[in-house]
Amino acid sequence: MSAPLDIDQLQTFVAIADTGSFTKAADRVFKTQSAVSMQMRRLEERVGKPLFVKDGRGNRLTVDGDKLLNFARRMIRLNNEAMASFDDNRLEGTLRIGTPDDYADRYMPEIIMRFAKTHPNVELFIVCEPSVDLAEKLARGDLDIALVTHNPRARASDVVRTEPLCWVSSVNHPLPENAPVPLAVGRRDCQWRQAACSALDASGKDYTVLFTSWSSTVVAAAVLAGMAVSVMPESALRPGMKVLSVADGFPALAPVQIGIMKRPGLSPSLSNAITNHITACLDNITPNTVSEEIENDLKGLPRYPRLRQSHMLPGW
Repeated sequence: MSAPLDIDQLQTFVAIADTGSFTKAADRVFKTQSAVSMQMRRLEERVGKPLFVKDGRGNRLTVDGDKLLNFARRMIRLNNEAMASFDDNRLEGTLRIGTPDDYADRYMPEIIMRFAKTHPNVELFIVCEPSVDLAEKLARGDLDIALVTHNPRARASDVVRTEPLCWVSSVNHPLPENAPVPLAVGRRDCQWRQAACSALDASGKDYTVLFTSWSSTVVAAAVLAGMAVSVMPESALRPGMKVLSVADGFPALAPVQIGIMKRPGLSPSLSNAITNHITACLDNITPNTVSEEIENDLKGLPRYPRLRQSHMLPGW
């Protein structure tokens, strides 16, 4: 009797088919690229047919691979349904998540996609507000989980990501010479605004707050239009932005740390499920695709391990 196909190998196979890349598939299934390659070699040995061919930098299915894909999707779906039917602890209900809008724009799509696939019976309710407001909502029981800028002086959170905080301007609009630095920042209690102003004060560099907004989209628009300088985490950099360094006369900034806060009394199974998803997603996220100029600017910035205990500075 033929040995059965391995569900884990089939899940990896489907991930490669969906992404067109062994590397991207490795991120999706939380495996190393070498582990993914080994799984596919074993799967090809099992079916006795080649499943992929190189297509430029990516991979595409062979005729036999395309045939297996339909079976693989059906087998995975049936396996998940079977396991769910025996799971007395499967997650159901509503999970209320809070996040600043800049984190929502960069991080939440991946978090929502992965969580929804593994926990389809949980409805996600997303609130976008500054970290200080999210902490207050969590304390009142209006939220279950909050993704916030870590600030041990103001609130307790578990750090899940650390990355550089960068000065940014428009690559297409040079800053005026011999003039105060025009800033576009968050409201007065914004941690990144406080960090930027404190650093400029300490360096003796003149500045003026030209734009204040709770919206990171508005702040980014002011930067891209060449009207102001701002501070942003590395992962939020966009095409058209230039990173300003000490060589440009801007002082170094402490890194950004992102933390998770959880409502007391939240179901441990639900809490662990979403926390694990958030941690895994943030650990796999890389900076946005940016210009070659930005990539060169970033080479001078320090690198930080993604997961670290808290001791540094904050953001919105």
